[in-house]
Amino acid sequence: MMERTVVQITLFGLLLSLASTLPIKDDWDIYSFHINSTVTSRYATTVITSRVANRMNESKEIEFHVRIPRNAFISKFRMFIDGQVYDGVVKAKEQAQQQYTEAVSRGESAGLVSSVGRTLEEFKTSVTVAAHKKVTFELTYEELMKRTHGKYELQIHARPMQPVSDFKVDVHIQEEAGISFIDVKGGLSTKALANAITKTHIDKEAWVYFYPTVDQQKMCDSCSDQGMNGDLVIVYDVNRDNGLGHIKKSDGYFVHHFAPSDLPRIPKNVVFVIDQSGSMRGRKILQTRTALIHILNDLAEDDHFGLITFDGNIFHWKRELVQANSKNLESAKNFASNIQARGSTDINEAVLQGARMLNDHSREGSASILILLTDGDPTSGVTNLENIQSNVRQAIAGKFPLYCLGFGFDVDFKFLEKMSLQNNGVARRIYEDSDADLQLKGFYEEVATPLLTDVTMIYVGGTNLTQTNFSQYYNGSEIVVAGEITDNNIETFTPQVVAISSNRRIIFSNPNKTVESTGTVSDDRIQRVWAYLTVKQLLDKELQLSGPEKEKVKKEALELSLKYSFVTPLTSMVVTKPPGENTDVLHKPKEGETPQRWQPPVDQSFSRQYLVPSSRSAARSSAGSARRKGGFLRSGILGIQAHHHSVHRGYGGAMGYSASGISNTRTRGVQAVLPDVQPAVVHLSRDTTTLEATDAPVLHRFLLKAENQIVPLCFDVIGPVCLKLLHHPSRELSVNGELDSVTNGGFSRIFIHVKDSQHVEIDTNWVTVRDGQTVTNYTGQDHLTAGSVIVIVRNSEIDVATGDMRMVIIVHEKNGQKFLWPVLRQRPLDNNAEGLLAVEAAVYEEVQQAPVRKLKIKNQEADVTGEMVVDYSFASPVTMNCWLMSADSALQRPLSQFVITQL
Repeated sequence: MMERTVVQITLFGLLLSLASTLPIKDDWDIYSFHINSTVTSRYATTVITSRVANRMNESKEIEFHVRIPRNAFISKFRMFIDGQVYDGVVKAKEQAQQQYTEAVSRGESAGLVSSVGRTLEEFKTSVTVAAHKKVTFELTYEELMKRTHGKYELQIHARPMQPVSDFKVDVHIQEEAGISFIDVKGGLSTKALANAITKTHIDKEAWVYFYPTVDQQKMCDSCSDQGMNGDLVIVYDVNRDNGLGHIKKSDGYFVHHFAPSDLPRIPKNVVFVIDQSGSMRGRKILQTRTALIHILNDLAEDDHFGLITFDGNIFHWKRELVQANSKNLESAKNFASNIQARGSTDINEAVLQGARMLNDHSREGSASILILLTDGDPTSGVTNLENIQSNVRQAIAGKFPLYCLGFGFDVDFKFLEKMSLQNNGVARRIYEDSDADLQLKGFYEEVATPLLTDVTMIYVGGTNLTQTNFSQYYNGSEIVVAGEITDNNIETFTPQVVAISSNRRIIFSNPNKTVESTGTVSDDRIQRVWAYLTVKQLLDKELQLSGPEKEKVKKEALELSLKYSFVTPLTSMVVTKPPGENTDVLHKPKEGETPQRWQPPVDQSFSRQYLVPSSRSAARSSAGSARRKGGFLRSGILGIQAHHHSVHRGYGGAMGYSASGISNTRTRGVQAVLPDVQPAVVHLSRDTTTLEATDAPVLHRFLLKAENQIVPLCFDVIGPVCLKLLHHPSRELSVNGELDSVTNGGFSRIFIHVKDSQHVEIDTNWVTVRDGQTVTNYTGQDHLTAGSVIVIVRNSEIDVATGDMRMVIIVHEKNGQKFLWPVLRQRPLDNNAEGLLAVEAAVYEEVQQAPVRKLKIKNQEADVTGEMVVDYSFASPVTMNCWLMSADSALQRPLSQFVITQL
């Protein structure tokens, strides 16, 4: 079961991320660039988030350009500009192209994600950003990782075009089978950059963090003042049994990973069919000779092999297959070293001769393989592509696989791909580069050791199955099958594998073992694995068919692609800026003007268009030339910036962190109105946007993101109380925090408890870790572990991971006083957590505007006022509009349920 990729990266595929903008560095600033990849049971979801600021005094076009794995499906793209969220929509390719063309003809910026040939090659979009404004790009893609050479690899290619002050790569791997090893390689893991990598492996989980400083980003072999340009490769494998493998099910779906290793190798019969036509002249033929000699050296003595070269004629080293003994190998290597490029290309006769050799040499208990290497189209003999495919299919008759290697880009790769698929093989492109011989040798090594033939995957009680029959299984690879469990009845679901090992029939089964369940939170993931595999295999099938059958399969693949928002060869994702412009509503007060309470007009619903001033509508106003350049004048006018909203990926919770919530970018220069929260006791300073209370009680304002609205809810908590942040009884995990005594500050201390023996105490100056009787204080940047708890201490950030929970505690400073703010990066997979960080994003609707504005949440109405709140989930705090209500109304339960007496 092999993929048609250039670089085999297996189950944790190839991530090539490239975010670029304008070539003039002073024009723009990528102030944040994050890659977050999570792998659970070999299914990877990766999010690339790039935040870019236009530092110029005029509008600029900023481009986002990302290359992704050939096997991945993009599933989401978003841009956040001027408080608006612009979502990409996956549509049928023809419909997407029409919408894209219409948008461009209207002069609107639009982006188009398309497949090149049968694989995704790149995503590219651009947007005009007003002076001193910002844009956030967020791209998500998914991939079922493929195993080759006994490992999975994640290759991250980072080239952000400039050093980035907030550059992070976060990888979390969770495998129920247990992780056998993990390593980090690549050009970005060497020299000074090695110190920026933190790798942690505990049984079933592993974390890799790559947080290089700006200076470090200039110090790798391929780095410069323009920043990093290189790879970070994460290599790992899982523990394996030699039985049925690993099966996971959830909510009616299952996925089965089958990769036994403790099996005797099967002797093979292999014929190499090598193109020596004139187009192979030069480096190609030299590399082919080198690779072929290496491959011959790797043949085992019980293997049998044959060599055929061809141009317009066919040349046999020997007419029949011979044993790979030392004498024959020396003769074959001498033949290979004298291959000369000349003449035309008769692919049809060459492949038929190779098939004849294998058909005439059938050995019981062996596995036969036919490998074709060519760099061009057929130019002699039979040249009609369909006739060649028909002839080859008839000659092979399903008895052995055909692997086609296309050298360079002059070859008709689609022709090779179809011919391979019709004969249970795959096609692979070999790139014309200095390592082409290694590419050829690497491919051969994938098929060098067959362990099973005629593999049949059987699932009693299963339906809608992906491919279940495989001609051969090779050492170091893996077979993956997914499907539905009939009526979700796990009791009647019985998996079994039947295959041939050498000359005996063997059965893999676990009659007494229960199929592992993932619980409820990961339901969608297992289903998406099934959808991913199904779409992939339907696309392969569609390539082989014609007429009504082809259209039927194509329609089925298209429907699934649209349902799961996969960008495939049949679909595209369109990102179009809607017609019309935003309206200014947040006003910049004049010099000396008293700030007014923010409140939307009572005669209109408060929607996203009232949040942020548009640069174009500002240009149409009479505010002068400075405003016509986009944004507002930089000045010392009192107030708070009119913010541009951007998403910070994460989870629900009252701490300002939500998967669907909107947060603002950092406050800079642009000024707007600050709500007068306590008129008698609040005043504003020209050099700060901090609320300063003189006699009011200590208040801490929390925000709760909204799932269906752009404006979050907010509520106040009075006094320096202790709060339950996250409790997970089944994991024996609890996180508690103590609020400080500064109005609109944060937490003075946070305690994390895991089981009874592991405790982490964090305050603004140090971290104390207790592991049993061992107590350790950390006051500087360091990395430590205590049992299952991993703590990474940085200057203004503390990262904590335990199990599948990841949290970042940001250290803020205001008016010379430090405080903490916890942010939940990844909540536990099961849904049993409680606490402020676990509160789901709110769903509300506006039911009344006057005389008192009311919102409805879960059928309960609450009075609200328009206020502002600071989102501390960013390293640079962000201020935004919010609907202020009581804590009990916002949380939909008494606040007292979150108050605790001790940390």
